[in-house]
Amino acid sequence: MKTAADNPVLNPGPVKQKKRGWIRISQILLHVTLVIGSIVMAGPFIWMALSSLKSFEQIFAVPPVWIPDPFVWSNFTDSLQAMPFGRAYFNSFYISTIVVVSQVLTCSMAAYAFAKLKFPGSKVLFIAFLATMMVPMQVTLIPLYIIMDNIGWVNTHLSIIVPNALFNAFGVFLLRQFMMGIPKEMEEAAVMDGANPLYIYAKIMLPLIKPALAAFAIFSFIGIWNNFIQPLVFLSDTTLFTVPLLLATFKGLYVTNWPLMMAGATISVVPVLIVYFFAQRQIIEGIALTGVKG
Repeated sequence: MKTAADNPVLNPGPVKQKKRGWIRISQILLHVTLVIGSIVMAGPFIWMALSSLKSFEQIFAVPPVWIPDPFVWSNFTDSLQAMPFGRAYFNSFYISTIVVVSQVLTCSMAAYAFAKLKFPGSKVLFIAFLATMMVPMQVTLIPLYIIMDNIGWVNTHLSIIVPNALFNAFGVFLLRQFMMGIPKEMEEAAVMDGANPLYIYAKIMLPLIKPALAAFAIFSFIGIWNNFIQPLVFLSDTTLFTVPLLLATFKGLYVTNWPLMMAGATISVVPVLIVYFFAQRQIIEGIALTGVKG
């Protein structure tokens, strides 16, 4: 007669118990590693936010002072009054909005062409698209500046909007990988009903890739909002400055007002945090589904 100890279901045995123990230990180690990584990643941001509330002496105190005493809330108002932050915010916002909308449109159309439309040289052209991701932006700055100067766009926002709005290799790659996972039968059914490629793109493909579009739009917004090198090269009028470029003006030749710079930097990341807070689900879903479908 078998007992409960002999039943493999009720008594999994020392081997399975040991395996479960190792799984629990590995999960604990994984969570500890993630917590440490989160602290390391959030450390600079926390230091920036706390430094925005310090006095000039507290920032350079040795040993470092983490918690301001007292909290200097006037740093925020002083930073807003020292530089035209309102105008810079408007410039960054409308430039980012135009570029994001344009990139979503152009990249989704190119992705549809590479994923679903078969034409001669499509693979070679797509590889050429991907190859541009390996070219540093600094390499193209001088030729781009010469072009912008010849058409009279230097010291205008068009020199930042147009080059970024027309082309984004990462966006084409991301959206193409997502479209590759859409069943071909859906497209064939639409063709049998008399749909043309433009109708299929607008009415079938775009609704199905909303998570990827949302993820790419957020990445694009963050990249354009934090863009520094292009405004630095193309813009010289203070009224045209974007937020990152305006922050750089806090750094003087002989002295830098670090409390005001930290306060301005803290204010500048607020739009990015708001966008990410409300759209983090779309980011995770878009990247996860892209990986599965691609």
